[in-house]
This record gives sequence, structure tokens and C-alpha cells, in this order.
Amino acid sequence: MENIFKYIFKRVLSTIPVLIGITLLAFILGVIAPGDPAVEVLSMDGISTPTEEEIQEVREELGLNDNILVQYVNWTKKAIKGDLGVSYIKKTSVSEEILRRLPITFSVSLVAMIFVVIFSIPLAIIMALKKDSLIDNIGRTISLLLTSIPGFWLAIVMMNIFCERLKILPTSGYGTLKHLIMPAFVLAAGTIGTIMRLNRATLIESLGQNYIVTAEGKGLPEKVILLKYGLMNSIMPIITVLGNYFGAILGGATVVEVIFGLPGMGSYVIQGIMSRDYPVVQGYVVFTGVIFVIFNLIVDLCYLALNPKIRLGGK
Repeated sequence: MENIFKYIFKRVLSTIPVLIGITLLAFILGVIAPGDPAVEVLSMDGISTPTEEEIQEVREELGLNDNILVQYVNWTKKAIKGDLGVSYIKKTSVSEEILRRLPITFSVSLVAMIFVVIFSIPLAIIMALKKDSLIDNIGRTISLLLTSIPGFWLAIVMMNIFCERLKILPTSGYGTLKHLIMPAFVLAAGTIGTIMRLNRATLIESLGQNYIVTAEGKGLPEKVILLKYGLMNSIMPIITVLGNYFGAILGGATVVEVIFGLPGMGSYVIQGIMSRDYPVVQGYVVFTGVIFVIFNLIVDLCYLALNPKIRLGGK
């Protein structure tokens, strides 16, 4: 039990430098961005040619006249409290806007991960059991195509087939499960291909181990051998990859949301980039970075629960 707490404590400590790096990256993005934030704020207020006094007044309000280090510390303190700033364009809280849009992005990402699990793992099992057969070769080709196809191209093709020709799915919007099917699959496609190949390789390796031969010699049913000994022992790297990819999918839904007109976090940050709304971009970077770190930590804890070697200190 002591080893478990030590491991958890070390993993939590190891996230601190990462989180500091994320805040630094987000802050630097705002500092090196072209233009003066004070001028941007005044232009949004309808003042196209502000005077120097007006600019300095806004800079003072925003704390931009302070030393860079002071600005970073103050900004980080606010971020820790959940205050990611105020949008230059909408004059609304970035934190509140991100939290309002989070359920949309999360729902698309969750459906995408469901697609990953229900497609990649069963197909990988079939490919491993039919190693080097026609089915295996077709499966490997499909996995390579899914990994290689650009998401925006797949989105256009799917919209052409399912929206324009078959007319069974909506092209854009949000509100029903139908609105999530295409964006979720486009988001999941590359991960499906990756997990198919990874799970196939690990399962083939597991099925070739001595304990599998022993289980077969004892006359255990093939399903028991496959599920209890083969799949369970090959699931560790899959859990790691799935956890990491879920964080990546959640933070990488930007293009998909724009293509399918979903009002999630991705479309919000694109609007921020296009309008030079730097607090929005900074807030998005921090929020998605923290989510990714949290999911990595959860994956490590799942690994801890499933791997006796870690629980026993590697003995």
C-alpha cells in the first residue's frame, strides 16, 4: 500500500513542471502575438484611431505596463483560480464560455472513443486470430488507410455520401445523436487504425507466450484462453494509448467542429484566432493542456490498478 501512495505522489509531482510549461506557453503566445491588446480592445469598442492616452489607459487596466514576470505571475494566479481572462470581442469570461462549450466537445470526443473501442478491438482480435490470411491483410490495409487519410478529406467524403446522396445524416449543427455520428467517426478514424495495428501486434505476441500453450494443454476453451489470458495480458498498452488519445481527441476536435458547425471549444478558439482574441487562445491552450495532463494521470492510475509489478514495487 505504501508503494502505491509513493507512486501516486510521484506522478502528481511530475505533473507540476508540465503544468508550469503549459502556462508559460499560453502566456508567451499572448506576449509574442502581433498587435497591441490595448488597441484591439479599443477597436472593439468602436475607437479605430485611439490616442496614446487612451491606449496607455487600457494597458494600465490590463496590467500590460507591468514587468513581464509580474504579468506572468498575476496571469497564472488568476488561471489557478479559474479566471482565464475576458474576451476582447464578446467581453465575456473565457472560462465561462469554455465551460459552456465543453459538453459539446466532450460528447463528440466520447462518441469518438466509443467508435474506437467497438471497431478497433474486435477487428484486431479477428486479425490476430487470422494472422497473415486475406482477412488480416485487408484489415491491415484498412488500418493504414484510416491512419493516413486526412480528417478534412474524410469529412467531405462522408458529407457527400450520407448528407447529399443518402440524406440520412445532417450536415451541421448540434442537438441529437445524428449530429455526432459523422464528426465523431472522422475524429476517431486515425485512432481506430492505430489501435487496430497495436492491438493486433500485442495480441499475437501474447498468444505466442508459454502460458497460452500451457492453457491450451490443459484443455481450456478457446474463448477463455483468448479473453482471460490473451486479451487481458495485451490490454495494458491499449489502455495507455486510449487514455492518451482521448485527451488528444478532446483537444484536437477543432477542425472537425468547424467543418460540421459544432459550437464547441474548437470552433470557439478558431473564432479567437481569426479575430486576434488572444485571451480566448490562451485560455484554450491552458484548459486543453490541463485536461491532457489529467487524462495521462488517470491512465497511469489505471495502469497501477491493473499492473501488479507496479503495486509490488516491481518485485
